[in-house]
Amino acid sequence: MASIDTGGGDSHKKGPGVKKAKKLSTRVDMTPMVDLGFLLITFFIFTATMSSPVGMDLNMPKDTNKDEEQTKAKQSGALTVMLGKDNNVYYYEGELAPDGSNFKQTTFKGIRDEIIRKRKEVIAAYTGNAACEEKAREKGKDPRKSCEDEDFIVVIKPTANATYKNTVDILDEMTINNVRRFAMVKIADTEKELVEATEGK
Repeated sequence: MASIDTGGGDSHKKGPGVKKAKKLSTRVDMTPMVDLGFLLITFFIFTATMSSPVGMDLNMPKDTNKDEEQTKAKQSGALTVMLGKDNNVYYYEGELAPDGSNFKQTTFKGIRDEIIRKRKEVIAAYTGNAACEEKAREKGKDPRKSCEDEDFIVVIKPTANATYKNTVDILDEMTINNVRRFAMVKIADTEKELVEATEGK
């Protein structure tokens, strides 16, 4: 509430001369505003919905020992990516060499370049896939574009020292680079040994 203080006294001096205007001072009482502020804060606290932890849904393949139920992938089109500690990324193409000569270390920026390069390599080597192209035609899609990278697959293998963020980041790379076939599987003992040896554990 605002109030005006007229200051009291005469509005002008007696006698001849120019009349002086009254000096007015305005004072605003902020007490009601403070009460309103606390009332609004209390209202929003009690009506706000507490945010629940949000998890990421990840569809994992079913464990099976039957050959007919396992997903087949050409070794020539496979890129295996392993996630280590301290944001380290390791990879190899095709099958891991017995001496580990094709086992390499890189960064997340580097692995993106490798994914792009490998995908282009697989597309360039595409010679046709009758079954895949027939399915694409049935769905009204371009047969070649739908099947040219069919043999390209990224196998993701996080180690025990990999962070949740690293796992999410590598899955994001699959979307960014339009990788349609990828799988997250358990790291093999030989691969784990190579990672630990590289990290000096």
